[in-house]
Amino acid sequence: MKLGHFLSMIPFLGMLFSLPLVNRVEPFVLGLPFFMFWIVLWVILTTLIMGIVFKIDPANQEGGDTE
Repeated sequence: MKLGHFLSMIPFLGMLFSLPLVNRVEPFVLGLPFFMFWIVLWVILTTLIMGIVFKIDPANQEGGDTE
């Protein structure tokens, strides 16, 4: 499950450490200031990454009992 733990850290680290680097208004992307687009992008990426973590988690495999 080490891969799942690593993947779970990516959104946290991406949001925490990248925000000071992208803190600007221009350029506009899809009509949003860059900073707001960056946050929306990470929300979408977090959803995708957590879906992958769910799929690779052995507790969610068919026939896998955790009890």
